[in-house]
Amino acid sequence: MKNSSLKVMFIMATVILLIPAIAMLLTAEVRWSLGDFLAAAILLYANAFLAHWMLGKITSTRGRLMAVGLLLAVLILIWMELAVGVFGSPFAGS
Repeated sequence: MKNSSLKVMFIMATVILLIPAIAMLLTAEVRWSLGDFLAAAILLYANAFLAHWMLGKITSTRGRLMAVGLLLAVLILIWMELAVGVFGSPFAGS
């Protein structure tokens, strides 16, 4: 894969991070701390890097779809756990 695809993935992760930042300016209902932004940035950028790396290693379309789908599923589960505590771990949100 080209480095331009990694740049696009990083830009997409940055845009996702900008959504709560802009929401914080527009409403008092969104309250993220620096730690929240740091955790989200680590999750998003790590997943972008892992997706780029996996897409470079896996050649079949089916394998790529399965790998990226699994990676996104894990990202969503971790994000949900940190946000609201789906599994009740010590790292759970509220």
